[in-house]
Amino acid sequence: MTTGVPQYRGRTAQGAATACPAVRPAALYDTVTVPARHGLEAVDILRLRRACGAVRQTESGSAIAFLVPAGTAESWHLPGSSCTPGATVLPPTDPHWIMPPTGPECLVRPTDAWVLRSALCEAACTLTAGGLGPF
Repeated sequence: MTTGVPQYRGRTAQGAATACPAVRPAALYDTVTVPARHGLEAVDILRLRRACGAVRQTESGSAIAFLVPAGTAESWHLPGSSCTPGATVLPPTDPHWIMPPTGPECLVRPTDAWVLRSALCEAACTLTAGGLGPF
């Protein structure tokens, strides 16, 4: 389990962890990557709005990767972040997931790109106001 990052696991109505047969192909998603502190703040904002899709921590632990709909990389221009075509879709049980695929079929729900952009801007303002910026 990755240190310092809350882990959220899918649960059935009985409380047992869901068994996922498979996840969707990576070609259906692009990846928006931001530094870890900035990303975790955005995850909190998105969760409060019930708008957070699948999110994982990078292998090094220094960044957070949001899965967004394919094609987002073509028009993504937000300082402090990068958007790359394609995504690494890990198995749902991988400990790098912050918000893993959920449901009976373990669907990877992407985060809406414009909602994510808004949350990242809000997170940057919050962190800067707290003395943890600039972004």
